[in-house]
Amino acid sequence: MIRFYLKGLFRDRSRSLMPVIVVAIGVTLVVLLHCYVTGVLGDMVVFNARFSTGHVKVMSRAYHENISQLPNDLALIGTGDLLAHLRNDYPEMEWVERIQFGGLVDAPDENGETRSQGPGGGMAVDLLSEKSRETQRLNLERSLTAGRLPETPFEMILSEQFSEKLEVVPGDKVTLISSTMYGAMSITNFTVCGTIRFGSPVLDKGGMIADISGIRQALDMEDATGEILGYFPSGDYDDEKASSIADSFNAAYSNPDDEFSPVMLSLREQNSMTMYLDLMDYFKSLIIGIFVIAMSIVLWNSGLLGGLRRYGEIGLRMAIGEEKNHIYRGLITESVFIGLAGSLVGTLFGLFFSSLLGRGIDISSMAQNSTMMMQGVLKARITPDAYYIGFIPGLIATVLGTSLAGIGLYKRKTAQLFKELQA
Repeated sequence: MIRFYLKGLFRDRSRSLMPVIVVAIGVTLVVLLHCYVTGVLGDMVVFNARFSTGHVKVMSRAYHENISQLPNDLALIGTGDLLAHLRNDYPEMEWVERIQFGGLVDAPDENGETRSQGPGGGMAVDLLSEKSRETQRLNLERSLTAGRLPETPFEMILSEQFSEKLEVVPGDKVTLISSTMYGAMSITNFTVCGTIRFGSPVLDKGGMIADISGIRQALDMEDATGEILGYFPSGDYDDEKASSIADSFNAAYSNPDDEFSPVMLSLREQNSMTMYLDLMDYFKSLIIGIFVIAMSIVLWNSGLLGGLRRYGEIGLRMAIGEEKNHIYRGLITESVFIGLAGSLVGTLFGLFFSSLLGRGIDISSMAQNSTMMMQGVLKARITPDAYYIGFIPGLIATVLGTSLAGIGLYKRKTAQLFKELQA
């Protein structure tokens, strides 16, 4: 019987071509929007994780409460022992120390007098250790626009936009004027070894990156750090696992009555990331729901038109004794094959257009005044879900549309069939 239905669909294109095209167009849009939404919001999550939140983050309770100020005077102390405990208790994660710092960057002229200066904010990471993966995680080598990465503790990278503002190039000296962990003034000379384009308007305005050993000396933070970030080796964020690790750590090491005791937060609990993670799931469900309803209405109308065209055929099948239930099941079976064919074609086209959008749309010029931690290029991302997500609305809409259109079958009276056929 299945072979009979398949032959009918292939040989009678007027019966299947239009529904297949409708399903293919709808599935193409579903796959394309799914990949684009996943790419845009997913890249935002990845970008925040790499540069700010980690998959989990450890800091002091007082630092967490004032985190918008990045208060290094409230940093964790004795981080060597704390890191040893983290690596021993949670060996499945990679743990790194970071210090967020800021201050006035002064660029002197040939006489040592101030030529230009401006406020900047930076991040101190481990760039000199052999086993450190921070260079790859932050994609520093590929983002360099001039010069090289730091090779000594007192070298730093400036954002390309910031270096142009200060009128410095790789090899020039700059002075970082900041405050130490204990509130004293800190004046430290650094050599600009390279410039970089972060791809985020927030970081490109006045961003700096230096090795953590040099910043520790400059800010008097030996065996202290502002933040300890944890990353899953795969690079993908696992919300359930991250929350479990955070709860376990806080139960063992965090004391609510001690403002300097460590506290661990998952990515979801930082930088309003709860909203972004929920938005990803919400948009995926919304996209599928909208296209199921829209395609069901279109296919319902298509089924009604097809039913009118096949009025005589269905009447003849009923006249020779075929039961209405059997005919109805046959229509549903046909719709399943139409849905599968349309979903397959639509998925292929959706993946093709998604791969084109994978190159990205540059919105950096429109986001220059943005304060949100996001990339300036919005890209579609093809995930394993994209290979089957289109089949959900494709099949549901096709079967639902045929089911609604086929209800009229039961309203036909057998007593009038021969009169219809004679006409």
